[in-house]
Amino acid sequence: MGSMRIVSIGDSFTEGVGDKGPDGTPLGWADRVAMGIAAAHPDEEVWYANLAVRGRLILPIATDQLDAALALTPPPTHLTFNGGGNDMLRPGYSDDRMKALITRILDACEAAGVHVVLLSGPDPSERLPAGRRMRELGTRLTEMAERLVDERAVDGRRTITFVDNFRDPETRRAPYWSPDRLHLNPLGHERVASRVLTALGVPTPAPVVDADDAPRRGPMRRGVGRVVGKVAGEVRYYVVYVLPWLGRRLIRKSSGDGRLPKYPTWVRIPADGGLPRA
Repeated sequence: MGSMRIVSIGDSFTEGVGDKGPDGTPLGWADRVAMGIAAAHPDEEVWYANLAVRGRLILPIATDQLDAALALTPPPTHLTFNGGGNDMLRPGYSDDRMKALITRILDACEAAGVHVVLLSGPDPSERLPAGRRMRELGTRLTEMAERLVDERAVDGRRTITFVDNFRDPETRRAPYWSPDRLHLNPLGHERVASRVLTALGVPTPAPVVDADDAPRRGPMRRGVGRVVGKVAGEVRYYVVYVLPWLGRRLIRKSSGDGRLPKYPTWVRIPADGGLPRA
């Protein structure tokens, strides 16, 4: 394999929000992929950078983050990309704009000789307000991204690694999601990482939650008590998560404002697949 240098660009999904490491720093699927590759190839050097920042729209991902990723020294051998989820939550979403920006990433990486790992994000729509719109836009974005990948195939073989998480029915289930219903929890990030590793030639079993493993809510309440409990849970969800998000939209503030990438330059992944270190 030789020395492998993997850089990841994106938003909270790629930063790893919902999956805290031992020191409280987000871990996430991208970190887990880098560690999994290092563990599978202990005799090779694996270097890693992660420029993703929560809240980022696809424009700064496909421009600022991409340009910084390709300017790393030495240059990357692989680039993982996911974006567009935050755009779906805002008015003015455009399929044509998404296509143009994803094409920019694919063109730039092709010119630089960097292998692209393109991911669709998992589908959170079943438990979100306005989830139907999220499902519709996510389906369109995933199908469009896959068409772009297929258009670049050579002799019927894809030159881009495409990992489709949006159409994975298992990841839609509640046990893979954080309480905010928008970000994956550690198990969800582990499942995405396993799918990416397998696509990159490192077969990794994906976790599956059995019915007996699903979180339990205590004894089933009946009648009025059950209804009241459900309503109270929804009220708390809106107060804790939805209203603060709406407040940030009103003042045009992002959860990522002022945040820096967690690994802006190359860090070496230990041969045992441990946590990244400078």
